[in-house]
Amino acid sequence: MTERLVLDHLATEGRLPAARDLDRLPTREQVALFAAEDARAAAAVAAAGDQIADAIDLVVAGMRRGGRLVYVGAGTPGRLAVTDAAECRPTFGLTDGHVVAVMAGGDDAMSKAAERGEDDADAGRADLVAQDLRPEDVVVGITASGRTPYVASALAYAREVGAPTVAVVNNPGSPIGDAADVAIVADTGPEILAGSTRLKAGTAQKLVLNTISTLTMVQLGRTYGDLMVDVQANNAKLVARARSIVVAATGVDHDTAEAALTAAGGRAKVAIVALLAGVDVVEAERRLAAADGHVRAAAERPDH
Repeated sequence: MTERLVLDHLATEGRLPAARDLDRLPTREQVALFAAEDARAAAAVAAAGDQIADAIDLVVAGMRRGGRLVYVGAGTPGRLAVTDAAECRPTFGLTDGHVVAVMAGGDDAMSKAAERGEDDADAGRADLVAQDLRPEDVVVGITASGRTPYVASALAYAREVGAPTVAVVNNPGSPIGDAADVAIVADTGPEILAGSTRLKAGTAQKLVLNTISTLTMVQLGRTYGDLMVDVQANNAKLVARARSIVVAATGVDHDTAEAALTAAGGRAKVAIVALLAGVDVVEAERRLAAADGHVRAAAERPDH
């Protein structure tokens, strides 16, 4: 079967009956149609919840062994991957290299169309070879069609290395999904603009990546409840946010929180443990190290 015939049979390449007269609809009805289809994206992600949980468990286990979360994508999925990886550092206080995004066409493809790169299978393999992939890493390939050559070859190389693989796709029964250790199928169906998978397929992909990276960090102790206790406070807004986080976590007033943050060198997590446990910064740091960075465990008093 030719590639064209294969694409013709993909749900994401079909036509949405409700959008057949899109250009004739009043603007408000066009907006309503978009909102309704975006809701379908969220529902598709919810339906894949078991597989998303399996993927998170893989990533957490790998990172506890010193591995990385490695995203691979081309076009819109690649850009979404780069965005998610970049946002992990300021949100969760990660150093570079813990969450990595590899995109067809390289950095230039973030701002310029480089869609031909998705057909370059050799580049998919080579780009992962350049990452010095290890068995502890978990490779997440994102592709709406589930058959992008760049992503397929990257995941094939990951399997050679012994690294677990996750596929985030929008079509059931895809070759990439079938070959992955975990297949997250967000079955979003036809787009409002036929074949433009940057729309609800891309929305679903973003939701999946948000969930994987955020809940991985939650399980690794990078949060305290719903608070971003590892946030990097490197501008005025984030300094204020860190102070509010300390207040919310401990119940102290803003002045006390600010003093604790100053003593902790601006590190909200250390300030929180110091305040909750009634210890100094050095002891708070020691407790956090012993608890693998988990605030709850670090804040428990020895007599509790």
